[in-house]
Amino acid sequence: MATTRSRAIRRRSPLSHWRRRSKHFGITLVFVLVGSGLWYTQEQEYRDQLSWMGVPTWESLTPLTVHRVLRNDGFLVGWSDVRVNPLWVSYLLHEVEDPSAGPRPDFRRDWRTLWPIAVDSYFGSGYDRGHLAPNYAIAVVHGRDAQHQSFLMSNISPQRPDLNRRLWQRLEEVVIDHFVPRFGVVQVITGPVFPERFMDNVFNRVGLVEIPEAFYKIIVVPTEEPMALAFIMPQEVRGDEPLDDYLVSIDEVEARTGLNFFPRLPDEAASILEGEVVAEGWALDEVTRLPGRFQ
Repeated sequence: MATTRSRAIRRRSPLSHWRRRSKHFGITLVFVLVGSGLWYTQEQEYRDQLSWMGVPTWESLTPLTVHRVLRNDGFLVGWSDVRVNPLWVSYLLHEVEDPSAGPRPDFRRDWRTLWPIAVDSYFGSGYDRGHLAPNYAIAVVHGRDAQHQSFLMSNISPQRPDLNRRLWQRLEEVVIDHFVPRFGVVQVITGPVFPERFMDNVFNRVGLVEIPEAFYKIIVVPTEEPMALAFIMPQEVRGDEPLDDYLVSIDEVEARTGLNFFPRLPDEAASILEGEVVAEGWALDEVTRLPGRFQ
């Protein structure tokens, strides 16, 4: 009788083993799904904190507009592994009581990118390592860790020295020194502009990094009745030009980049905010010719 019972137990064992494995798999799957849901919710909340009306998306999905969102302290990067460039960088700036920044950190590789860019990749090219999320403003508002992350090469794009060190820097300083105190909070989205035909620029690179022909910056006051300014600055500038020479509509920036910067903005509101250049209320005449802090 003992032998018969043993055989019966052996006959039931595979089924019992399968049931145990299924139960363990089910429990693991529940934990994975719950954990993924919590991560997605937290990630979405963080993105919403650093973007107004959603992170930028592509108007039409092509290899040149698809990108991955890289999360950093204080700013987000829409990274393109095709152009080996950020397509956009989004950050929020607000007033602080005692604005100060630590010394400039060293540049660092970002191993999240498909093609890691070395810190010396630009040497001898004639181009600066141009910040998109700016060192000073990020440090002042978001702290030392965020400042360090702004020196990741995923936040950098090739800029001519007269643009990077003069005109572009002057615009960055106006945003943090004048627009932020004036409005309390501003949303900034910035990035490169490439030639319309990819093949015209495919070999115009610093190492693997494609060289933009211009750069844009969009500044929004995210209130119930939002205000916005947009600029496109070409690589070839002297550096002492008035900032308002480069004002454009957000629609023009979207047309030249293939991006939709405020995907959650209702169509009617978008047509008003994005379709025209409205400089009233920004006191541009007070700042458009200001010299840079380090000039």
